[in-house]
Amino acid sequence: MAMVRVAPLARLRLAPMKRRRFYGSAAQLQCDYDDEYDYKESFSGTEEDSLGSVSGRGVQWVIMGDPLTNRHMYAERLSQLLKVPHISMGTLVRQQLHPRSSLYKQIADAVNQRKLVPEEVIFGLLSKRLEEGFYRGETGFILDGIPRTRMQAEILDQVADIDLVLNFKCTEECLQKKHVGGQACASYQDFLNGRDSMKNALEEYYKKQKKLLNFNVGGAPGETWQGLLAALHLQHMNALSSCSHKLSV
Repeated sequence: MAMVRVAPLARLRLAPMKRRRFYGSAAQLQCDYDDEYDYKESFSGTEEDSLGSVSGRGVQWVIMGDPLTNRHMYAERLSQLLKVPHISMGTLVRQQLHPRSSLYKQIADAVNQRKLVPEEVIFGLLSKRLEEGFYRGETGFILDGIPRTRMQAEILDQVADIDLVLNFKCTEECLQKKHVGGQACASYQDFLNGRDSMKNALEEYYKKQKKLLNFNVGGAPGETWQGLLAALHLQHMNALSSCSHKLSV
């Protein structure tokens, strides 16, 4: 396995706070990294506050899980509530999918040849985004779309100190709402099964670190949001927040 070097500035960027796969075409690349973008165990530690963040800075959370759970929508709302940026890896990659980008050929070649986009490209984009945020005064983030593999999780640990990994899981009720008929459900289940080995390794990695919080999604958006707030002990912040508009039921 090739060693991925983390840029020194990327490490420096987070110091004040606490010290893939792609297929087919550019369109499929978006599907693989951001296919859930359809809208226009507890955690503790002696240095952490009640939100799972280190005192003096914002939360540093990872959002992962089933594509059908609309996790991006909840990641965006959490970022507004907690006043930290929502960083989508899919968005960062798509921003490079134009001929003027210095990374366009490297990404497009990997996509067209059904190869992995090099980790140094992915983490180069992420490190650059984190550096830019640091100089803008950002002190935390909610990250989604990465990591997708255990190796990426290990590299991410070199870049940032993750407080919590929120793992969205689609219940049977969620599957029935998103798909009409048993055949569609079976097809989607086959799709999920193809990712199981990577997903299980990733979940086990964060479970051992005591950072994994599984959250089942099955109800309407408003109901799901309230359940998420309860799971994260954030109801009081939601009540006080000026961005507390209702999700459609």
